[in-house]
Amino acid sequence: MVDLSKYIVVTGGVVSSIGKGITSASIGRILRSYGVDVTAIKIDPYLNWDSGTLNPYQHGEVFVTEDGMETDLDLGHYERFLDVNLSGECNITTGKVYSAVINKERKGDYLGACVQIIPHITDEIKSMVRKIADKTQAEVVMVEVGGTVGDIESQPFLEALRQLRNEEGHDNVMFVHVTYVPYLRAAGEFKTKPTQHSTKELRSTGITPDMIICRSELPIDTHLKEKIAHFCDVDKNAVINAPDVRSIYEIPLILNSENVGDYVVDRMKIETRKPDLYDWSRIVESLKLDEKRVSVGIIGKYVELEDAYISIRESLKHAAAEVGVKVDIEYLRAEDSVNKSKLEQFDSLLIPGGFGERGISGKLDAVRYSIEKQVPIFGICLGMQCMVIEYARMNGFEGANSTEFDENAKHPVIDIMLEQKKIKNMGGTMRLGSYPCKLETGTLAHASYKEDMVSERHRHRFEFNNDYREILEEKGLTISGASPDNFLVEIVELKNHPWFLGCQFHPEFKSRPNKAHPIFRSFIEAAVENKKSKSST
Repeated sequence: MVDLSKYIVVTGGVVSSIGKGITSASIGRILRSYGVDVTAIKIDPYLNWDSGTLNPYQHGEVFVTEDGMETDLDLGHYERFLDVNLSGECNITTGKVYSAVINKERKGDYLGACVQIIPHITDEIKSMVRKIADKTQAEVVMVEVGGTVGDIESQPFLEALRQLRNEEGHDNVMFVHVTYVPYLRAAGEFKTKPTQHSTKELRSTGITPDMIICRSELPIDTHLKEKIAHFCDVDKNAVINAPDVRSIYEIPLILNSENVGDYVVDRMKIETRKPDLYDWSRIVESLKLDEKRVSVGIIGKYVELEDAYISIRESLKHAAAEVGVKVDIEYLRAEDSVNKSKLEQFDSLLIPGGFGERGISGKLDAVRYSIEKQVPIFGICLGMQCMVIEYARMNGFEGANSTEFDENAKHPVIDIMLEQKKIKNMGGTMRLGSYPCKLETGTLAHASYKEDMVSERHRHRFEFNNDYREILEEKGLTISGASPDNFLVEIVELKNHPWFLGCQFHPEFKSRPNKAHPIFRSFIEAAVENKKSKSST
């Protein structure tokens, strides 16, 4: 049991989207290599309770935890890099903080005091952070503050974390500031002024960074690091460069090469073993394979922003690395006409999840093409539902649809669960989090998992309509996975097809770079076989 957790707070400056989440996850991965138990927290300053109702175009993927919380996509990075399962409490939002404070005020917990940002909001933030430390008993808690230093929304969080350092002690709280060092090609030089200004902004909150990680397109030299150290009042050994790399999984190795791990454990006085990143370096090398390649066409609704499907993208990479190939991913707009000539370019097809009717026709076209041309296809959540709809239409059920798209569908092969129809709050109508699934022997799913019972994460409202289950099975559809009571359909397959599998859950949330998800691995293997068969004809 840990007597006292230590905290590493990661802030960002200059611009957003510079990789605070990857940086935080990478530091955590390095500390894991020292034998340190690490957990992570993502602070999102928006007023939403969670990420569930946020537009994927604005916020990227919604990541779902085991306990059913819809969170920021950075929790996905933390789970993949740290190889841990995080709880929904690890995503702290302004909405959660203010809601908790208002609830306490309504109950009289503040004894009639005037409720204010300081101390009530800041105390609640510290309480939430410490609660994660107490529950996990982690030696180190990574705390990423979303947004950019100087944002109005993040000020209460920065103040709370400043107080945390005063209360926990200097050795137990460390601040890491991630900034951007632009290279002006016209001048032929890097500019450190933005980093100086963002550090000054952070210092104005009462926080002095212990380490500055400089993101840049190209590597920066020692002279530039010394300049930043001088003007930002940071140890020169604590100015770290993180230039752009081919793979995000290289970042822990880059930071480790600059002795980030040694600096952190010395600064925080952590007793550790000798670090070992050998296994991680092997993962990175496997992800660099270029000789053998397979292609996957993803037919989705939010393809203009790749972050909307970030866990699927990473899961495909993990699986390809294990199989020993490189995966080439191309995103196709489901709203567009998905024609045969375009689909012929791919060794396999994948239909991801989503909500709403927009783009459904393109997904159904892809399912039909896969069935007719015997091309491997993987459907996830809405993708599985599209498989069921199109298969029903191809087997005599004209007008088959989901009641999500047509409330008066002639054949509602996909329908909402009865108990959900009574719920009105948008975030409360879904089956969320981890649920068990019983697999049928002799099926593709069972061969992939090599287990009889698995647990997977869900995020959906609509289900396979059991009124059509028996007749569609007679038509050739295989129900290879269902809830333990056999009531909810979880996985569908086709027997006379090289690889046709749809799952109602989201397996991408459980894939790891060191352990690819078994269904994704099986899917990539099928893509390899399909490519071989195409080249031999």
